[in-house]
Amino acid sequence: MNMKFVIGCLFVAATGLLTSSAMAADEAKSLDQLLRMMQQSKVSESAEHRKREATFRREKANQQTLLNRAKQTKKNEETRAVTLEKKYAAQEADVAAKRKVFNERLGSLKELFGHLTSTAGDLRNSVNASIVSAQYPGRDVFIGDLIEKMNSNIQLPTIEEIEQLWYELQREAIESGKVVKFNGTVIMPDGEPVEQEVVRIGNFNLLSDGKYLSYSSDTGKMSELGRQPRGYASGASDVSSATDGFTQVGLDPTGPSGGSFLKALINSPSLSERWHQGGVVGYVITAVGAVAMLLGILRLVVLMGVSSKVTAQLKSSSANTNNPLGRVLKVSEDNPGLDRETLELKLEEAVLKERPAIESGLNILKIISMVAPLLGLLGTVTGMIITFQAITIFGAGDPKAMAGGISGALVTTVLGLIVAIPTVLMHTVVHGRAKRVLHVLEEQSAGLIAENAESK
Repeated sequence: MNMKFVIGCLFVAATGLLTSSAMAADEAKSLDQLLRMMQQSKVSESAEHRKREATFRREKANQQTLLNRAKQTKKNEETRAVTLEKKYAAQEADVAAKRKVFNERLGSLKELFGHLTSTAGDLRNSVNASIVSAQYPGRDVFIGDLIEKMNSNIQLPTIEEIEQLWYELQREAIESGKVVKFNGTVIMPDGEPVEQEVVRIGNFNLLSDGKYLSYSSDTGKMSELGRQPRGYASGASDVSSATDGFTQVGLDPTGPSGGSFLKALINSPSLSERWHQGGVVGYVITAVGAVAMLLGILRLVVLMGVSSKVTAQLKSSSANTNNPLGRVLKVSEDNPGLDRETLELKLEEAVLKERPAIESGLNILKIISMVAPLLGLLGTVTGMIITFQAITIFGAGDPKAMAGGISGALVTTVLGLIVAIPTVLMHTVVHGRAKRVLHVLEEQSAGLIAENAESK
């Protein structure tokens, strides 16, 4: 039992040793073979250990050499640092002395250069935003270099540079009062650059081919406005083609500050765009208004024709059935022997038969005149709801957008009033014509009844 236990332990130990060796893949066939494999593994491990020990000793010797070298380098750098500190202190004292001499020699000119720097900064801001730079590009480069030079504290501007600064100041003032033409590259609304003649009106507006241009101070490029201000195209064309004399043209007084007035004109919607702002409700109001106008005009024309025929009938001695009065008189002629009460009833019946045709369309006009403002109010309320929903989602940080939404919502109210007011007037006129005809019929009917009563 003990022998088997010993053999088992030896087998397990041998298996563990053989796992890390090159012969671990082979399996022992017998105990002798297992012992030989264990002996070979010990021999190989001993050789490997000796090799590692030799490598460690060599690296240990090298580490000592590297340590000595690093200590020497540290000592050299410390010595160099002391030398550099002394040199820096000496140079700092030299710089302070030279700065003192510089300030003493500069004297009152220091204040002058300060004013020059301030003036150059203001001029650079003006030049960057000026449309004169579209004709004379690159002026900001010189001014920027001059400012950088004067702020360096180690350089001074030359007389030529100061004179150039004065020249740029004068040129900006003089060019802002000129109307000149020059050739330049204009970016079309489709993005294509075109070389064409440009008219510059002072420092206010740029025109080309009868169109207003915009100037970008960031890119230094001119581009044609995608949408031109309404009512100013003729003046822009006249200025583009003029050679001398006076020409009327619309100018933007805010041109030097960004052209806010011109942008407001461009962004103002036209009548067609305002009508489209009304949306579906606006279209319905317009359709209803068109129906009301057509119906009113048609009924007015018909009633004018009926009125003229009735007037002609009044002058005629015989009844003509082509008009309401003639048909009423025809009833009296067809029944000459009737008593007064019966004749009165028949004439009233004849007038009642004529009344629907004469008053046709009046109720529709009246209804439209009352419904149109209500439709406008409906469109306004729905538009306000949409606007306030947008404010709830995106906030009220942009008053312009909020005002635009409210303005669009009020368009339907305006459309409703535009439809209602003419419809009320049309209804009044048509109703007056119809009432005049009915009054004639009733008057003539009463006259016929009176004549019948007198004849009895």
